[in-house]
Amino acid sequence: MTVDKMKKEDLELLSNKDITNLILEESKKPLNTADLFKKIIKLLDLPDETFENKIGDFYTSLSTDKRFVLLENGCWDLRNRYTSDKVIKTAIEEDDDEIDENEEDSITEDDNMEDDYSDNDDDSYNSDSEDDLKDLVILDEDEMELEE
Repeated sequence: MTVDKMKKEDLELLSNKDITNLILEESKKPLNTADLFKKIIKLLDLPDETFENKIGDFYTSLSTDKRFVLLENGCWDLRNRYTSDKVIKTAIEEDDDEIDENEEDSITEDDNMEDDYSDNDDDSYNSDSEDDLKDLVILDEDEMELEE
């Protein structure tokens, strides 16, 4: 049974993501966010202002659902129509492009540097620090209110 022929009561039991999944399965082609949401609004017989009020939430729900993939042209399609080889190959190519020679050199230099944890700082008590604190005044909240 197609989505268009389903009873409104049955459709109301489904989430927008589930209805989107059915629409994309039947359409056999990718659709943009607006077209998908307009179809859902029409199927559920919702008021027109629902489109403007809920389109952002609809987009967010599609982007977080692993069943859908957003294509380069801005259309949504079912992820299972695309092989993971394409996704993996694209990700590997992007990773290769990100590392250039300068980055490789800096990585090598960082790896060759030994961590220097020697204690060269003078940890002995410095009497000058006591002189710095002699003018320090601590005010509580009541005193601050009086100054204002």
